[in-house]
Amino acid sequence: MGMPRLQKKRSSTPCLGICTTTFGDEVCKGCKRFAHEIVSWTKYTSEEREIVNFRLEQFKIQILEHRFKVIDKDLFSKHLDQMGINFNYSLDPLTWVFDLFRAIGSQEIELSIFGVESLKNYDPKTIKDEINDELRELSEAHHERYFKKAN
Repeated sequence: MGMPRLQKKRSSTPCLGICTTTFGDEVCKGCKRFAHEIVSWTKYTSEEREIVNFRLEQFKIQILEHRFKVIDKDLFSKHLDQMGINFNYSLDPLTWVFDLFRAIGSQEIELSIFGVESLKNYDPKTIKDEINDELRELSEAHHERYFKKAN
């Protein structure tokens, strides 16, 4: 048995290691944080980090709640751990669906093995990009509404 994985907290970084803010994006195409949040992350308090993660968690739930349902949280987390898939146990298990699809790409999988139910048909070839694009659009709209300076 390997080393136990570090358990993430609500204040843990959502960074995926593919930051696009270095190329001028105001919203990272990886984690969906705003450029100013990424730059200031190490200076943020735990509470400030939790606020950012709460926003991202709520956006993911909004995107996923009509598509998928987590039936067995423990089974889901066990399989994600076994597969070495990066997810945050302290967040709503529905958000782990996002992590699962991000990790497996367009592979077809039997969701019931993970303790997850699909509430509507989806195309395994496009679902990852669909939910990722929706999350980016929500994050960009939020940034536009609350952080853009009026010209």
